[in-house]
Amino acid sequence: MKQTKSTTIEVMGSSITILPQAQGDYISLTDMVRNFDGGSALIEQWLKNKDTVLFLGVWERINNPDFNTLEFEGIKNEAGRNSFFLSAKKWIDATGGKGLMASAGRYGGTYAHRDIAFEFGSWLSPEFKLYLIKEFQRLKDDESQRLSLTWNLNRTLSKLNYRIHTAAVKQYLIPAEITHAQAAITYANEADLLNVALFGETARQWREANPELEGNMRDHASILQLLVLANLESMNAELIHMALPQGDRLKRLNQIAIRQITALTAIPRKALPEERGT
Repeated sequence: MKQTKSTTIEVMGSSITILPQAQGDYISLTDMVRNFDGGSALIEQWLKNKDTVLFLGVWERINNPDFNTLEFEGIKNEAGRNSFFLSAKKWIDATGGKGLMASAGRYGGTYAHRDIAFEFGSWLSPEFKLYLIKEFQRLKDDESQRLSLTWNLNRTLSKLNYRIHTAAVKQYLIPAEITHAQAAITYANEADLLNVALFGETARQWREANPELEGNMRDHASILQLLVLANLESMNAELIHMALPQGDRLKRLNQIAIRQITALTAIPRKALPEERGT
């Protein structure tokens, strides 16, 4: 199992580990049964039920294109018999299932995708399941709120830096005695200079490619993109002060954007704020 930063929630006196994975959040079944009579043996007891096997099969068919349906049919036919035995590892090895995970080490134990973990919670105790869902949702709400605050902070920073940028445009690039409409063209051209340097397209090109989205390309940018955009706005203001031609500024800003995005994406994820919602 990939070593990933975990979080924990408290459910009826039990600390339950949650691991974020590519397929979604996985909840520790081992932690869930810790305070139930029978302990970890309850997991295998649940897995040997025919209804459980059928549920796992449905989940895998929906979520796992590599699911081995032939092996699953064999397991399904054996399920329910007194001699039938199924562990998470056996299920994974036989079917290529992705809904369960089993490993030793720091995050050792049996984990299940939240859909499956909630189903297991129902089997353990309806009350336990309800508290599990409530605490899990609270965790997701807290994460969403922190993410929103981080994104809004970066958007605000970008807007403040853009004022510096437009002030430089006004002072050095806008000739005297022209109309507001003429000045707006220059402002828009400089804004698109930044758009092309970072996003690879102008605002108009983005709108034409995304007619179904509201707002502009910056409203849909990631946190890392907004951070780099704020840097580019300040840098472009300085380059304008230096009287560099627009073409030269575009090349230089594009190179800076590439270096900064590359450097930021190389930082370990735990050191960065999460990307805006997925």
